[in-house]
Amino acid sequence: MHFSERIILTVLLAGAGVYSAFGQSMLCQGNYWTESEAAAIHTEFAATYHNLEDWEHRAETIRQGILEGLELTTTPEKTPLNTVIHSKKVMDGYSVENVSFESLPGFFVTGNLYRPTEGDGPFAAILSTHGHWSDPANHGRYREDMQYRCATLARMGAIVFAYDMIGYGDSDQCDHKHPKAPKIQTWNSIRAIDFILTQDGVDPGRIGITGASGGGTQAFILTALDDRIAVSAPVVMVSAHFFGGCVCESGMPIHKSEHHQTSNVEIAALAAPRPLLLVSDGKDWTKNVPEVEYPYIRNIYSYYNQEGRVQYTHLPDEGHDYGPNKRQAAYQFLVHYLDLIPGRWQAEKGLITEAGITILPKEDLKVFTEDFPRPAYAVIGNEAVSALIDR
Repeated sequence: MHFSERIILTVLLAGAGVYSAFGQSMLCQGNYWTESEAAAIHTEFAATYHNLEDWEHRAETIRQGILEGLELTTTPEKTPLNTVIHSKKVMDGYSVENVSFESLPGFFVTGNLYRPTEGDGPFAAILSTHGHWSDPANHGRYREDMQYRCATLARMGAIVFAYDMIGYGDSDQCDHKHPKAPKIQTWNSIRAIDFILTQDGVDPGRIGITGASGGGTQAFILTALDDRIAVSAPVVMVSAHFFGGCVCESGMPIHKSEHHQTSNVEIAALAAPRPLLLVSDGKDWTKNVPEVEYPYIRNIYSYYNQEGRVQYTHLPDEGHDYGPNKRQAAYQFLVHYLDLIPGRWQAEKGLITEAGITILPKEDLKVFTEDFPRPAYAVIGNEAVSALIDR
């Protein structure tokens, strides 16, 4: 069977409620399609809808597929967060505190809360997610790029929460590659919105999210499922052919079922008509964003007459990170759509300065310490955490 015939068969089978011809496994992982296959099948996807009503019908199918794949069609009970905030550190224009709360009884989300020290609010709120790094001494929310972006956004008037993926930082109650990592992390992100809304001065209509790589995956999945996210900026992750290389991104069947096939491009498009920024580069799986992913999503935004709300910044000579140029793109977008105030932090040519930000050592950002230990009732181990999330 030629590829063009296989594409047609796939679409027909999907419409008939039969699993995709691309394989009997429901998991779509890594480089699931070649770049040319991905471009062709997205053309076929686009042929299945022609107006807003058609797209919203498809969007609901995709959203339901994510919930079913994550086993979140029935969500856990939202139990008390039991938040602990400690070790406040005041810097130039912002403060940093160490935070834990319970997304489930005995399971702790851990991170750092960055607040403006100037202005009276109400303030925007931003969730800051991170991706995969191999060095435990310098990964996740401890990394310089994470601290720079959280502090910079806080100085401009946002309350920013940077939190650990499971298996990273203080979140060591189960392995990062837990079989249900996507479910756990998505639920943690939903509860992170609940948490940040408990903070004094937060404007519930101005909540954003941004993260790179695996943090970008968390960003667009949460945006797809929770309309409390008003602005989304996934960085170096939205790709037509690449579906995420870690269990936490593609280890549960969120892209395919017996009734549908989709991709991270369409999942990101579920943000419509809310503002969405794609940041991409020339040296990873986002290299085709200007020609493939962005036009596809922009077409969807056109049904809402909101083409200007989806934007992209492409850096063809850069690689896979959340480096200075990518941060500047995100700052400009978030300033505009979350109504932040650059003020004295705006430098030449409209850039936002990161000068004066203090990079704190890991020890200062730790949540569980001798003075603030993790409670003895914490649920520990993969099996115990599985039983908890599935209860």
